[in-house]
Parts: sequence; C-alpha cells; structure tokens
Amino acid sequence: MKESLYKLCIRLGDTSLILSHRLSELCSKGPYLEEDIAMTNIALDYMGQAESWLKYAAEVQGEGKNEDDLAYKRKEKDFRNFLLVEQPNIDFATVITRQFFMDAFSYNYYTELAKSSDETISALAAKSLKEVTYHLRHSSEWVIRLGQGTEESKTRMQSAIDELWIYVGEMLVDEDSDKALAESGISVLPSSIEKAWDQTVNEIIERAELVIPEQKSLIPGMNNGHHTENLGYILADMQFLPTNYPDAKW
Repeated sequence: MKESLYKLCIRLGDTSLILSHRLSELCSKGPYLEEDIAMTNIALDYMGQAESWLKYAAEVQGEGKNEDDLAYKRKEKDFRNFLLVEQPNIDFATVITRQFFMDAFSYNYYTELAKSSDETISALAAKSLKEVTYHLRHSSEWVIRLGQGTEESKTRMQSAIDELWIYVGEMLVDEDSDKALAESGISVLPSSIEKAWDQTVNEIIERAELVIPEQKSLIPGMNNGHHTENLGYILADMQFLPTNYPDAKW
C-alpha cells in the first residue's frame, strides 16, 4: 500500500510540476496583460500543488528526502507525469486546449479524491479543487471564445484539439496501484471519471462549435517511465541550478 500511495502522489506532483513549468514559460508572452497575469497565477497554483504532493510523496517514501529532492534530483525516466503536460506552447490555441483537457480531468478527479479516507490526500485534493475550479472556468471560456471567434482562431483550436487528443487517454487509465488504493478507499480509479470528463469536455467543445475526434488513443508513458522528447529539455532547464550547484543557498 505504501508503494501505491507513493506512486499516486508522484503522478499528481510530477504532472503539476511539469505543467507549472510549461505555463511559466509564457510569462510576459500573453496575448494581453490581464491574460499574462492569469496564466502566471495558474502556473503558481500548479507549483503549489506540486510542492504539496511531492512533499507527501517524500514522507510516504520515508528515505529522508524532501519535495525539492524529488523535483530536482530525479532522472527523466523516474518522472510519472502525464504526457499531455509535456507538450510545447506552439501557439495560444495549443496552450488553451492542453489546459482545458487537463482542467477537465483535475476538476472531476479531485472532486472524487477529496472523499479519500486518507486525511492528507483528502485535504490536498480539496484545496486543489478550489483552484482547478477556477482553472476550468478560465480555459472553458477561452475554448468557447476562440472556437466561436475568427476563422483563424477556429482553425487553430480545431488543429490543437486534433493534435493533443492522442494524449488524453493516458489520464483515464487505471494502474494496478490505483486499484489497490481504490479498494481501500484512499483513491479513486481514473477510469471512473471518464464519463464525467467526457461530459465536461463535450459540452464545452459543442458550445465552441468545434469537433471532438471519434476515439481516444492511448500512448503509454507514465506507467513505464517513457516520455516525449520534450521532458528532457524541460528538466535540463528546471534542474540546472540544483544539479550544477547542489549546495547553493538563497
């Protein structure tokens, strides 16, 4: 059970950490000032979630490590984030689509995870839910606005949906560790929120007058430590200081 709990916290922590890094790359590059600030604040929310999940993961692991050790001193193959959040910020449509798919998952998953019998898991999920509720509203409004906007914005949004759709299936697949935790009431099966995820996504995509691809694909990643080439570049940036100056103090 200890190993399963660690895997859950690592998956949530890594996903939040990598998405936070991706969003932080947009600082000063928003389409206008208010949106620039909004994206930066969302990145900070995810960084806070990453810190909390990785801190609990370190406690569960019990090897004397802390959240910084797990964030900055693990190799690429040890990360268990969703492949979706590794995808680059090609354009604003890609950023919004990636965020919307992730927000739809986080909102429905944390809604159920907040019922966990593990008090720490329950508290972290409830806190995160307050933030992702806003995130989902924000990304949903942008999907609708861009889908119903100009021919250019509509075309870019549909292209982003088509390109990123291959990564959504991974979020909704159960690991053996998920099954063990679900049976004990600690966690929830990702597959159990698929219907809610579909409903959330389909409603907004339909309002945006866009089209959902017919079938979810599954590219295995987090379960076996495989990643897209993008993660290596992210970690090279993110881990440069602690790797090269391990004794550095602020």
